[in-house]
Amino acid sequence: MLIILTTHPIQYQVPLWQALARDGRVPFEVWYLTKFGTQPSPDQEFGKTFAWDIEMLSGYPYRFLDTAEGATPTTFWKCRIRGRLRDQLRAVGATALWIQGWQVAGYWQAVWEAQAAGAAVWLRAESNDLAPTIWWKQPLKRLLLGAFFKRVQEFLYIGTANKRLYEKYNVTSAHLHPAPYAVDNERFADQAQSLRAQRSELRRAWGIPPASFCLLFCGKFVAKKRPADLIATANWVRADGRLPNIHLLFVGAGELGNELRSACTVVYDAERSGISGGCVDTGIGSPSHRPPASFAGFLNQTEISRAYVAADCLVLPSDYGETWGLVVNEALASGLPCVVSDACGCAEDLISPADPQLTFPYADISGLAEAIVQSCRRRRSPEEIGRLVANQSFGRTVQTAVTLSNLGKPSPACSSSVHPRLSLSAKE
Repeated sequence: MLIILTTHPIQYQVPLWQALARDGRVPFEVWYLTKFGTQPSPDQEFGKTFAWDIEMLSGYPYRFLDTAEGATPTTFWKCRIRGRLRDQLRAVGATALWIQGWQVAGYWQAVWEAQAAGAAVWLRAESNDLAPTIWWKQPLKRLLLGAFFKRVQEFLYIGTANKRLYEKYNVTSAHLHPAPYAVDNERFADQAQSLRAQRSELRRAWGIPPASFCLLFCGKFVAKKRPADLIATANWVRADGRLPNIHLLFVGAGELGNELRSACTVVYDAERSGISGGCVDTGIGSPSHRPPASFAGFLNQTEISRAYVAADCLVLPSDYGETWGLVVNEALASGLPCVVSDACGCAEDLISPADPQLTFPYADISGLAEAIVQSCRRRRSPEEIGRLVANQSFGRTVQTAVTLSNLGKPSPACSSSVHPRLSLSAKE
């Protein structure tokens, strides 16, 4: 029996659990630490209370564990397990425990409890080796993660940069297994295809002119995602004449919302107008040098495809805090080209192999401008773009789970020649 431990039902993970259940070759159960997202829940970064509009608790076996009062997915210490997890693992005959990272106390508890219960630990996390580490933090980081990784038998890597991180901790290739970060490619492709004939109407509803080149930002309006870089770049390419007809489409919400609006000529604002369609004069940002922009508000999983069809290019300008960027998977599966900063974990797996000119050094406005111009010049069909995520599928992760479940008890994952806790000088 495989037990999958994760913080809460996540819109990107649930389709994987459903795919694993449909496959049927691996007996498993998902154990959740919190109920966040299954009912209307507050999200501090979005500044909203919401619940996902896709089914989160059907099609696979699950249970909720007893955790500390007030536990949320973003609170390290509160998100911990009450009682002895080892007893629950033994009771169900668990042979392996799959955890989703090390960002909450419950995961740290779990690796020790799994060891006591005689269950192997599988790790599938988002972290990568792209972000620089302050010199004085490096020994502490290696000490703590080394101790954690020592108790992990199998590492399921989501992409190239994630795999390199494990290799720098001396995890051997025999214990590294592909489990690519993915979304429900088929659902997004189907949703986009069903909307494509309505593209003109969708653009008109958000005030996007027919002839404009529409850049989409989709996500939380927070500092790590650098949405203001998109505005600065729009000003750049409008001023030099390369893309005078550029239009920005912002989907999401967050603390930077007012700042973004004040830097644009807002032609539509779903939040401030209270109107679901049409071009709305909000009275914000009238000077002509400010790029025209539409703010569509928060769009849930079944609604977001409208933005992917209406736009001409998705831009993800995030810093190193963007450990992957699944919005890129969604957009590509929907047939929308993407421009992505090199600080994002997905860049070297999804964007650079097909067209390295569509990546740029993060925080480099001129580089972002050049990448956007290249995207405008190189139009490709939705079908061609969709093939870029063909290998980023749930099927590969399901196959990895099947393969590992059929193995005997694995040997330690880290090479004995250099113990991860002692190799403090290893490259970060």
